[in-house]
Amino acid sequence: MDERAALALLSGELDAAGDDAAIVDDLVVTTDMLHERTDFPDGTTQYTAGWRAVGASLSDVAAMGAEATAAVAAYAVPEFTRADLLAFVRGASDVCDRVGAEYVGGDLDGHDEFTVATTAIGRLTDDPVTRDGANPGTDELVCVTGTLGRSAAALEFFERGDTARANDLFRFEPRIAAGRALAARATAMMDSSDGLARSLHQLGEASDCGFAIESDRVPIDESVRAVTDTDEDALERATTFGEDFELVATVPESELDAVREATTVPVSVLGTVTAREDGITMDGTELEDRGFTHG
Repeated sequence: MDERAALALLSGELDAAGDDAAIVDDLVVTTDMLHERTDFPDGTTQYTAGWRAVGASLSDVAAMGAEATAAVAAYAVPEFTRADLLAFVRGASDVCDRVGAEYVGGDLDGHDEFTVATTAIGRLTDDPVTRDGANPGTDELVCVTGTLGRSAAALEFFERGDTARANDLFRFEPRIAAGRALAARATAMMDSSDGLARSLHQLGEASDCGFAIESDRVPIDESVRAVTDTDEDALERATTFGEDFELVATVPESELDAVREATTVPVSVLGTVTAREDGITMDGTELEDRGFTHG
């Protein structure tokens, strides 16, 4: 049983399962676990690891349209060193500062592999934006924030030994502000940690709808062009690699200008919401459900 099958199993046991974060009164709560083997390539600094691990949970808060308030982390390593521990905490604190939250501590433990479990908490001031609200047969558009492919490019730079550039690309900004701008206007939303293609399939399943997107509208990060030779390869990495932590949302066409005016982050229109029987397509061809899966 893989990760997705395990999540499907638990959704039958837990009524609240299935969205980016759980809702408790006016709070959203989410947790993530990252491992050295699958999530932190050789050359990742502990500062970047702290930023990225906590940022992943903050991204889930953003996907619910909530304000970020606090985060904690359980940090486990084979051996503690002063420099690494302080670097991790400073990275975690700085990503929280970037989005107006506070890093408030966590837990320490010994482990045979560097492993981090993070939890972030946010506060709702509007209704949460869940994955199941998209409406086929209306004027709704499918949109994405920022650009895609940064993490795919980072991995290539790690492999080439350009760790400075790779670490810079790995330190993404959680889209809390964009999530807040979308909160009162989007009908469905999630983060793109599993990749654009898989996110669209997950949104389509939750909302019982399809999507028709156009490849020339996918906002490919310029860093991807530096590590690919063809447009096809760049598009592939931008749509299926994942781990970019942008927001994928459905927005009524009449609300698009208001969303764009409310945030400094670019919001790109990829296509339209369609009927479920029309499937998930790119340029009229079925878009395969592929993306990031934890090993």
